[in-house]
Amino acid sequence: MAEQAFETDVAIIGAGPVGLFAIFECGMLKMRCHVIDTLDAAGGQCVALYPEKPIYDIPGYPSVGAAELIEKLSEQAAPFDPVFHLGQQVERLEAVDGGFVIATSAGVRISARAVIIAAGVGAFGPNRPPLPAIEDYEGKSVFYLVKRREDFRGKRVVIAGGGDSAVDWAISLAEVADRIMVVHRRPKFRAAPESTDRLQRLVEAGKVEMVIPYQLHSLDGSGGKLERVVVADLDDRLKSLEADVLLPFFGLSMNLGPIAQWGLNLDQNHILVEPASCASSIPGIFAIGDIARYPGKLKLILSGFSEAAMAAHAIHPLVHPGEALHFEYSTTKGLPGS
Repeated sequence: MAEQAFETDVAIIGAGPVGLFAIFECGMLKMRCHVIDTLDAAGGQCVALYPEKPIYDIPGYPSVGAAELIEKLSEQAAPFDPVFHLGQQVERLEAVDGGFVIATSAGVRISARAVIIAAGVGAFGPNRPPLPAIEDYEGKSVFYLVKRREDFRGKRVVIAGGGDSAVDWAISLAEVADRIMVVHRRPKFRAAPESTDRLQRLVEAGKVEMVIPYQLHSLDGSGGKLERVVVADLDDRLKSLEADVLLPFFGLSMNLGPIAQWGLNLDQNHILVEPASCASSIPGIFAIGDIARYPGKLKLILSGFSEAAMAAHAIHPLVHPGEALHFEYSTTKGLPGS
């Protein structure tokens, strides 16, 4: 694997909502950003877990869908030309003269003056069901994320799981798919009551089929093209579901990964930071969002937005030493090119 080398002002680990807003805050202070995330799309948990769920505590939005929020944050960050390195994990972080060098699992090497860790609850990826040869179908007819609803128009879709993602996507895809089958091992779902009620109405209307109590057993197809999903009940009786697509929604496996080995001051898988700057125990490394911990911390997206601004201002003298920072409101400062 050929190594790709980049230089930037700030390396942001995590492309969730707080990481995306950190791009904007750094950009307003004339600092360039490269962003790394283990998922293959920006958005973090908003996209991976509840893309169409409404969020009610974003200022200025009485209600905003999670995916729409990510779209707006991406649009807000775009004028500052961030570079994204998605679908890869930070494997090594080394302190060097003048900053840090980050190496990722995809052979990317990034030199940065400062690092912002906005990794939410850490690196995470989908919990894959233990099905024989499932990797042969992944990315072709087995998907752990839904990027575009239209990709499933006219398809026979099996959704496995009982949480918000399974319920929400069953409701959403019922509008475009030819057939929706929801596989769950028990009648009760771990989803918002309102969503569960909507799903039940779709079942009663014949738009969604419940396959209960069953769990995934095996896949049948060839060349990555799924033909049938075989499920088993509690007595190991098998049932075959003709399908084009399987969407297994069994949550995400979450851990700090290599971050835990970087010598940061940790507290129960959270990074302890200074409340006024979000600086960690290692100079030049900052943590914001859910992964950051300090007295009185509130795990809210809006708190993470504030932390992104504080971290960016604390980083400015590291990137622009000796340059006075005169705080200006965005309403008077404007955006690049405006």
